[in-house]
Amino acid sequence: MTALSRRRVLGATGSLAGAAALGLLDTAPAAAAPARTDGAAAAWRGSRSANGWKILDEAVSHTVEGSGLTVRLADGDAATLLLHVARRFHYEIDQLREKDVTGHATSREVRRPHESNYLSGTAMAIRPHAYPLGVRGGLYPQELVVVRDILAELDGAVAWGGDFASPQESHFEIALGPAHPKVRGVARKLRSWREAPGLGAGTVDAFAPERRAAVKAFGRRNAS
Repeated sequence: MTALSRRRVLGATGSLAGAAALGLLDTAPAAAAPARTDGAAAAWRGSRSANGWKILDEAVSHTVEGSGLTVRLADGDAATLLLHVARRFHYEIDQLREKDVTGHATSREVRRPHESNYLSGTAMAIRPHAYPLGVRGGLYPQELVVVRDILAELDGAVAWGGDFASPQESHFEIALGPAHPKVRGVARKLRSWREAPGLGAGTVDAFAPERRAAVKAFGRRNAS
């Protein structure tokens, strides 16, 4: 086992609060659950999750390429984006195993607003028991390089819970509303890669100088 495969998790920049402040959500989020500071859960109310996507009674089961695992996600662009995260994790950070990936949930009890995004099938957890809510620093530097590369590649369409004020490093979510052009554009790019050899998950060197430079440029854009 290499150093890169010793531990797990993934990353993403920005939080829903930042996206909302910049006007990036194209639909109003649902009524939020009361803010909690004690880790207790509260019922999420309304028909949409915190990122503005419609809450689903059920979600489609999707296969994570190369792993044999399945995860339930909102079909279409949301699944395309989140499955790309899971594939790159599996190929570049650590092999995914049974029960490592969870998606759509039906319980409205959430501890933080971002957990409501599981109700719409627009969030995914990788090894949630290993990386619980409120714990930060679960990534080795080499793993964080890969995580940041994934986030930059997705151009802010996906956010990572490790960047949130209340961190949850197992958590990845669609950061923008369902009709946002970036969601559609990045998903279209990923689908085109699947039809071309030598592109996408399993073909990337996150440590290549040009990719490291792209990650830094992405970070500067999001910080400004």
